[in-house]
Amino acid sequence: MSKHDFSTFISGYDYLEAPRWHDGRLWISDFYTHQVIAAGMDGRVETIATVVGQPSGLGWLPDGRLLIVSMRDRKLLRREPDGSLVVHADLSGIAGGPVNDMVVDSKGRAYVGNFGFDLMGGAPLETARLVIVDAGGNISVAAESLYFPNAMMITPDGRTLIVNETFGNRISAFDIKVDGTLGPRRDWACFGPLPLGRELAEVFPQAKVAPDGGVLDAEGAVWIADAIGNRALRVAEGGRVLDEISTGTQGVFACTLGGPDRRTLFLCVAPDFHENQRKNAREAAVWAVSVTVPGAGLP
Repeated sequence: MSKHDFSTFISGYDYLEAPRWHDGRLWISDFYTHQVIAAGMDGRVETIATVVGQPSGLGWLPDGRLLIVSMRDRKLLRREPDGSLVVHADLSGIAGGPVNDMVVDSKGRAYVGNFGFDLMGGAPLETARLVIVDAGGNISVAAESLYFPNAMMITPDGRTLIVNETFGNRISAFDIKVDGTLGPRRDWACFGPLPLGRELAEVFPQAKVAPDGGVLDAEGAVWIADAIGNRALRVAEGGRVLDEISTGTQGVFACTLGGPDRRTLFLCVAPDFHENQRKNAREAAVWAVSVTVPGAGLP
């Protein structure tokens, strides 16, 4: 485990997720204040949008318009040039739970995951579909039977989609075809077997690593936030852990690489992920730490 010195980038939020480095700023969603914000290296923070349905994943269309996942109403929103929000796609007929993280490719195709079940309500584990939303808002199912598909990353050549499966003890990969559809799922990294049973009380203890947020770097490794381990891991394809950063008593639930040279690892930390604890507190923060290998791929 490496020793790292953290600095606090921003603090005083509810629960921060889906960080993206874009246009010289860190863009991020705060679940329970319902805000999408953008923070510059100078410490200035701007509120970009307020999402009633709770914001999560972020991405950009080729023309620069922002796409925002609206979790609870299971929609994908589009921010127009005048700042208004419109529905880009309605995923409520496909998503089995709150819509979660996503990545948007260079052609404006959004790959969007969902919980698959009511996590915060304590419902039994169900697998989930991964959805493609094209630039025009048309929806199709890209993959099925994923264990809580979370952060997604597209390799710099645009040919591979990497997906963190938080409850699957694994990171999966798919070949991206010319039309944006996906080939069969394959293991990118495995940390343990798939969970047995469906009740969360039996599923959680079986997790060796719970890959939540993640980001690619220029050597083809992935930094992942381990949602159960209070740590960020740098993982090579195949599953070898190259580095580990402990966040001590704080949980870490998302991460990205940014800054002027993309060598700053931003970590979204909070005491836990439980809604009833986070929504009435202001204990979430983004910590920053310098790393050697810069980020790569789409934000």
